[in-house]
Amino acid sequence: MFDTLSDRLAATFKNLRGKGRLSEADIDATAREIRIALLEADVALPVVRAFIKQVKERALGLEVSQALNPAQQVIKIVNEELIGILGGETRRLRFAKNPPTVIMLAGLQGAGKTTLAGKLGKWLQGQGHAPLLVACDLQRPNAVNQLAVVAERAGVGIYAPEPGNGVGDPVQVAKDSVEYAKTKQYDVVIVDTAGRLGIDQELMQQAADIRDAVSPDEVLFVVDAMIGQDAVNTAEAFRDGVGFDGVVLSKLDGDARGGAALSIAHVTGRQIMFASNGEKLDDFDAFHPDRMASRILGMGDVLSLIEKAEQTFSQEEAAKMASKLASSKGKDFTLDDFLAQMEQVRKMGSISKLLGMLPGMAQMKEQINNIDERDVDRTAAIIKSMTPGERQDPTIINGSRRARIARGSGVDVSAVKSLVERFFEARKMMSRMAQGGGMPGMPGIPGMGGGPGRQKKQQKQAKGKRKSGNPMKRKAEEAAEAARREQAQQGGAFGLPNGEPGKDFELPDEFKKFMG
Repeated sequence: MFDTLSDRLAATFKNLRGKGRLSEADIDATAREIRIALLEADVALPVVRAFIKQVKERALGLEVSQALNPAQQVIKIVNEELIGILGGETRRLRFAKNPPTVIMLAGLQGAGKTTLAGKLGKWLQGQGHAPLLVACDLQRPNAVNQLAVVAERAGVGIYAPEPGNGVGDPVQVAKDSVEYAKTKQYDVVIVDTAGRLGIDQELMQQAADIRDAVSPDEVLFVVDAMIGQDAVNTAEAFRDGVGFDGVVLSKLDGDARGGAALSIAHVTGRQIMFASNGEKLDDFDAFHPDRMASRILGMGDVLSLIEKAEQTFSQEEAAKMASKLASSKGKDFTLDDFLAQMEQVRKMGSISKLLGMLPGMAQMKEQINNIDERDVDRTAAIIKSMTPGERQDPTIINGSRRARIARGSGVDVSAVKSLVERFFEARKMMSRMAQGGGMPGMPGIPGMGGGPGRQKKQQKQAKGKRKSGNPMKRKAEEAAEAARREQAQQGGAFGLPNGEPGKDFELPDEFKKFMG
């Protein structure tokens, strides 16, 4: 959703890099570019003005002028101010001292309240709670049935005594649900209320009546992140008419300009607490302003990636895989293990979303967007078409076996061959890393390649320069070396000839290669 904004800001900061000192004109030009980027992203004008004012004040102060790297200091200021716009610190749910905790969802029709009730229920269940969804949207056709389906998919309880479709009293249902939750030992009640296509008195009155009947611990305003500038007006109307404690952004995975979502926290004074960024019930998480600001500025979101990994991978499994890779050059790591790891990664979400959380990946946006998620399924199909023996020892896969596996998985023979070759390469690399070798091809840097054995080998080779076996060539090399030594003795401190500095001086061949 924030791709356009990210691209504009990245281009703006690119112009600053490499400058040892920033003039007032540089800062004005940067502020103007940031203002245009925010306005194009649909951020509310008062928010843009306040943001730019703060950035300029700080950028023109000692904070930047005395910094070693002014460009990075400006990026740091923009990042901090962006976090401020998004609400500052992460806001957590308030739970009642005496259960059940009542959470009421409010918002316009079509904002995604019913689906979000299921997502919030599943998320709370993962946190160790026992949530109950309450169907108080009795106006919209089939809203009660939809909530029942969502609750079943999420694996949480539901209270729906009325059929809906215009039948039943939503205020009474909400009131009765609290007693029902106490009886059935549910510790969180999520009340799904009715919405309207626009703000009207009937909607506000019904929401206010439900609020008064159940005295919710949290009233969450659900807003469609793609709604545009009207999101701010709607949020203000709900704040004044019903009152809410926090904001939930739905449809954050859309491609509309989501700047209005950035404005809500600043305009209403209520923080964004949750964000829904996909259609699946798992595509939902707490909203962290600092992480969102980091993603908008193309710095990635490593903390969220780590949290997802911790939720998906068990410590025991990770230790088991690590020991397999570290032993006997990784030969204990089989295609079965490779498939299990791949399926674990798939549980974390789409590959493109995961890659998007890594720092610096904003520059590879096109390649990430072109990733075919079905490649993972094809790879799984190839491995599952192999016999247990072939998965344990892929070296036995010959031409006839490849043909059989290709027919079984519906791919070309070349795809099977390519997968096996890539598996061996990946296993070799991961084994080297597991044994402390780091990334291959980068010797001498701790944790980035070249274990102790490799370094010793390189030192041994560097002891003496090899001499040519050809007598004529060796004689020419010795003469060139003697001439170089004589020139060095006659020269200055850096081996430059005495006399006019730099005259007739040429870089050695090694430096020429290095400099390209």
